[in-house]
Amino acid sequence: MELRHLRGFIAVAEELHFARAAERLHIEQSPLSRTIKELESEFGARLFERGSRGTRLTWPGEVLVNDVRRIFQAVDQARSNVKAAVAGYRGTLRIALSDGVLPQRLSAILARCREEEPEVEIRLYEVSLSEQLRGLRDNAFDVGFARSGTVGQGLIATPVWQTPLTVAMPSRHPLLALKSIPLNELLRYPLVLFDPATHTGLCEQIEVFLRETTQQVSVVERVSSQEVMLSLVAAGYGVGLACEAQMAICQSSDIFTRPLAGDPPLLTSYLVYSERSQAEPLRRFIDRVVRCDVPTGLLHRGAA
Repeated sequence: MELRHLRGFIAVAEELHFARAAERLHIEQSPLSRTIKELESEFGARLFERGSRGTRLTWPGEVLVNDVRRIFQAVDQARSNVKAAVAGYRGTLRIALSDGVLPQRLSAILARCREEEPEVEIRLYEVSLSEQLRGLRDNAFDVGFARSGTVGQGLIATPVWQTPLTVAMPSRHPLLALKSIPLNELLRYPLVLFDPATHTGLCEQIEVFLRETTQQVSVVERVSSQEVMLSLVAAGYGVGLACEAQMAICQSSDIFTRPLAGDPPLLTSYLVYSERSQAEPLRRFIDRVVRCDVPTGLLHRGAA
């Protein structure tokens, strides 16, 4: 079995169409078919079913897909490690970001890393929360920043940063007459919120806050980025709920913010890593982040 067999297999598994997979690999369909037959002979199992309804993976094929992806992750990692070594780096730290990490805090941490350990290469990956947790378990990432402390077994989520939830609204909005916004007044207007698919932990924290009311919550739109949220808010579609620290870097003259009345909920960011983490650069990075700004709170281990 060679890497070409695995490349052919993963192309067919993702396309579920031999002709498209062959085109993607820049080869003819017949050698690709031979490659798959050789692989099936190697494993002693059929990997694909081909019928009138098209091509689909068999159960052994589905099992193989995950393993092959891990193999190619390892190959890519090896290639990147060699390039980093040639460039003079003595180690690598792979950091996964999800849920809109706070840019001010992240830049401060990265600057400190460059100052204290310039020989360690930093690689950043912007992914969804589910991809982040899966990657941490599969050793595709070393550490991650997220907005959810519910990470499952084998991972540790340490709360590191907290920032208040704030209200974003367009100019000339009636709520601007108030210095702080009571929840019952806020809910008289439609909300623009983040999409749970892209901001899972952030949405979970905001939903906990909104469940405190018996009023009906009207959500006019769910968005995948702060830029789209601000565009809709500025256009008057609704008011937004966002992180105060992220809104602090917004320079739009069409957007104004107000704090929530009373004790506004604090949105928590977590540092997430595997319980098996042993690498010295990672230990130093965790210590650097925790020493930077640790809120009061408990360490979350394996929350289900």
